[in-house]
Amino acid sequence: MAFNQNFTVQVVVRTALLLATMVAFAWLLQHPDLRVNQLTVGLLVVLQTGGLIWYVQKTNRALERFFLGIRHGDFTMTFQQTSGGRGFQSLEASMQQVLEGYQQVKIEKEAQYHFLQMLVGQLPIGILTFAGDELVLMNQTAASLLHADDTRDWKRLQAQHPRLVQALENLGDHGRTLLAPEQDSGTGHLTVAVSTTVILGKPHRLISLQDIRTEIEQQEIEAWHKLIRILTHEIMNSVTPIASLTETLQAMLTDAQGHPKPYAAVTADNLDDIRFSLNTIHKRSEGLLGFVDKYRTLSRVPRPAMGAIQLRLFLEQLTTLLAPDLQRQDITLTTSVEDAALTITGDAALIEQVIINLVTNSTYALQATQQKRISICAYAGERHVIIEVTDNGKGIPAKEINDIFIPFFSTRKEGMGIGLSLSKQIMSLHGGSMRVQSAVGAGATFLLYFKKQS
Repeated sequence: MAFNQNFTVQVVVRTALLLATMVAFAWLLQHPDLRVNQLTVGLLVVLQTGGLIWYVQKTNRALERFFLGIRHGDFTMTFQQTSGGRGFQSLEASMQQVLEGYQQVKIEKEAQYHFLQMLVGQLPIGILTFAGDELVLMNQTAASLLHADDTRDWKRLQAQHPRLVQALENLGDHGRTLLAPEQDSGTGHLTVAVSTTVILGKPHRLISLQDIRTEIEQQEIEAWHKLIRILTHEIMNSVTPIASLTETLQAMLTDAQGHPKPYAAVTADNLDDIRFSLNTIHKRSEGLLGFVDKYRTLSRVPRPAMGAIQLRLFLEQLTTLLAPDLQRQDITLTTSVEDAALTITGDAALIEQVIINLVTNSTYALQATQQKRISICAYAGERHVIIEVTDNGKGIPAKEINDIFIPFFSTRKEGMGIGLSLSKQIMSLHGGSMRVQSAVGAGATFLLYFKKQS
């Protein structure tokens, strides 16, 4: 406001003086004898006209310089002229404040950019960013994972990692996958995730790479330790009594020097003990052979013969198969399917085996329950078709819930501990997964996840 008032006053005053000078110049032109005065006043008219034009255009020049500076990102210019009156000084001060504000924003943006660059560079996850087909950013972790320390040429990296390129093409703009190690490239197990965003109207693909080899190896070691512990327990349960009975038999049939006793020295009681010991050894040997046979079964799961399975019909047939045995145990079985047309792709015989295993486990969990119930329901989730097998039995203790899928782990004395591990293996062969929800005294729910058909 101060600038407008000052500018207007200056223009009015300068224009009035110019008009007065022009009137004087016109009067002098009527007096030829005043030639010197005519020249002086004429020159004054020219100077006043030029001064008025310069004063009016001074604002345009300042604004043009101001906007050009903003356009080209030059915020270092200054507007600290003291001439031109308070109005121009106020305008120049305002423009200087705007430039300093822009400069501060630019400094903050550059500081944030450098901080983000440092942050991305320190991330333990590999980051790649593409604008179209152009590689815009690759952090140090990504370069290390791809063995690209000496190059940022994406075409060269494509030739070195064809499986990664294929995985990225399959994922498209969004998705996540696990990439197995490449023998030639030396990369480990990588989780590859892709997301897309639009920056300044241009799509950018953000790709993250994470080496999970250490985590997988640690899980494998833990799984082996648990399996070896259980195998040792099972084998020792059979071998220890066999070794003990063999030692007893040897003591019955040999003297102190280890020589065989004469037949006459073997009493009837000795024969009964020998017969009992041999019978026990035979049973434990059969148990050990059965254990090995179960192990063979677990390691030889047939590949699924995939086909469409209509779940309502499938569960009706399964109910007919299970009902007689469950009725004898006074167990109520209910089934439900959310949609009559709900279908999955899989091997019906193997999926049937999984559900029978779960129902069989539920019958043992229900032995001490008054009103025994098992329910099987199927429904479609956001990305999966889910089959739930639920019972109202004793539930699974928290300390055991992480071990129930380990081969040969069993809480039942007569159990072999392969049902759940076999079921989980079958689900894995179907590209699905298996989870459990349970608490002591609250029953258990096993969830089978199948990929939803597109």
